[in-house]
Amino acid sequence: MGSVNSIREELLAYMNRNQMIHSHFAELSGINSGTLSRILKGNHPISMAQLVAITAGMKLPEDYFFEDYIEECFSFVVSMRRIRPFIFRCAELDRLDCMEQIVNMLLEDLSYAAVLFEFAEILYLNNRRPAARILYQGVSEAEKYQHSERLAFCQYRLFRIEVEEQEDLEEKLRAATQFELYVNRLDAADQLDAMKQLMHIYGLVHKWKRVDELAKEMHRIASVQYELEGRRSDTIEEGLKCPERPFYYYILYAYLARATASEECGDYKRALSFVKLYANGERWVRENDEQSRQIIAQFSKWAVANTYLYRLMSGELDVIDEYANYIALQENEIFIAVRYIVQAANVFKLNVDSILERFAPYIPYETSKTEFGEYKQTILKESYAQFLIDLAIYHFNQRKSNENALNTVLKSLEISITINSSKNMIACMALFEEYRDFADQELLERFKKLSSEVYQLHAKKDLILLDAL
Repeated sequence: MGSVNSIREELLAYMNRNQMIHSHFAELSGINSGTLSRILKGNHPISMAQLVAITAGMKLPEDYFFEDYIEECFSFVVSMRRIRPFIFRCAELDRLDCMEQIVNMLLEDLSYAAVLFEFAEILYLNNRRPAARILYQGVSEAEKYQHSERLAFCQYRLFRIEVEEQEDLEEKLRAATQFELYVNRLDAADQLDAMKQLMHIYGLVHKWKRVDELAKEMHRIASVQYELEGRRSDTIEEGLKCPERPFYYYILYAYLARATASEECGDYKRALSFVKLYANGERWVRENDEQSRQIIAQFSKWAVANTYLYRLMSGELDVIDEYANYIALQENEIFIAVRYIVQAANVFKLNVDSILERFAPYIPYETSKTEFGEYKQTILKESYAQFLIDLAIYHFNQRKSNENALNTVLKSLEISITINSSKNMIACMALFEEYRDFADQELLERFKKLSSEVYQLHAKKDLILLDAL
């Protein structure tokens, strides 16, 4: 089927304006003269390489003809040899509008879902997440009535893209709730990584019962897979999918998550029972390589620190100095530990000024790196906002400067607004109102401005809910 579209029309007009014959433009662009002639007559499809050559020869921006090229892709026999490089070049140049059009046209034939999923994976792994999202969404829509693993995996990728891009906790929770319906359709290896991500989100919004439930299921799946792995031969089975970390890691992580959930619910005895389970991985982990030794050592360090913490929160106040001395040796964990020490100080009416002074260089917390990996920035911001609330309460309790304490409250409120943490915003506003008689005019004006931002956030949320209805 022939084609004479605006690419050919504009090329002919360009050649006429510049009094060029075919051979002249062929030499200028690097396209074979005979091929150029067939292209202009509409008897030959334009390849992506030829489109780039034509555009460069006409001294136009590379994506000038991209919208017209969509038509070109479907004017002759549909060929992935043309469409594939076009999709990837659209991704590189952020022409997501063109990508969306061509994906929608391709998926009129559902047989293209598999190849588009492969393209999405390549883009995702090359950190082209916005482009990958378009493909995953297209494939998901095409397969929405098929209870397939591919559909579930598309939803998993979309969930990961959403939570990585969003700081808004409400949006993260929405993405988690939407994705969780697909978790049990994933391969066991992907389920473990997905559950870990879900636990992060539910922990951020303080849904600790759900964290505990997911951790329990993670432990079950990881234990089964670790046992099966032990029965296999030493050679790696072809096509066997592995999670991001070894199976034994997820068993240890499940114990850690359940301990944290217990702690957040005030059940320190139960938390300590889980600490004992992740403290001694060397007793049952079969592997004895550098990776396993590093993982076991890190969980052991967390076990020591958390044992001190849970004993302290249970009322064993004499361990506070030991706890402080221990975490002083774990530089990248200091901020989190100080946060808990301040909480304990508020519960038991302790004076921890010396500890706050000792670890002042680590507050505010500047780095997101730890020996074992990285904290997500939203997790750090949420923890820091909570810490500032606890610190303000500590200052009020210790009868320190009320003005400084109120400044601390407003700083927490500012951070809480950026991540849309409803729990922290409510806590900050209630705390400020309780002590507003000590605020000067400048503090009152700041509070008024921030309160207005909170109102706007919730008004926007209400509008979204109404639209959904």
